[in-house]
Amino acid sequence: MSNALIVIDMQNDFCPGGNLAVAHGDQIVAPINAMMDNFDAVILTQDWHPATHASFADNHDGAAPFDLVQMPYGPQVLWPRHCVIGTPGAAFHRDLAVHRADIVLRKGFRADIDSYSAFFENDHVTPTGLAGYLRERGIDRLSFVGLAHDFCVAWSAIDAAKLGFDTQVIESACRAIDMDGSLSAARDAMRDAGVALV
Repeated sequence: MSNALIVIDMQNDFCPGGNLAVAHGDQIVAPINAMMDNFDAVILTQDWHPATHASFADNHDGAAPFDLVQMPYGPQVLWPRHCVIGTPGAAFHRDLAVHRADIVLRKGFRADIDSYSAFFENDHVTPTGLAGYLRERGIDRLSFVGLAHDFCVAWSAIDAAKLGFDTQVIESACRAIDMDGSLSAARDAMRDAGVALV
């Protein structure tokens, strides 16, 4: 069995000082770098939004960040503008060992739909192509780390388990937004999907 470390969205806008900062998000960069040697492959995901993205609160008249709205694909949290294509906020944290990545998967680049998961857009139908890449490489065991634990990490891990991958989340190398109990709910959902929390 081959295993991969999937590093979710270790980008400036999700680290302290960024537009959608996760508390202490920068503290997990060194532990993530240290574990890369233990895996057959390292995959980095990168949130990559056009300025017109539908998930940005400032693209909706009268809306505020963290409002919940209905999109054609279901409920959507509106976020502060973040990880806009080509901006410093979209870049990886300067200390992340980006040179170790086998592939960088960009997500969220379609303006009309958000993409938390590394495997599907938020409609749960449109694939990113990551599952095919992993299967063609014979990788069947996945370990997830990164930001944010309760959103993009959790959605990615749940989808991985549903797709039949042996899936774990290394919680010490994640940090959460934890909005209105979102971390507890995400942990329950991951366990229910068969994800191991280690």
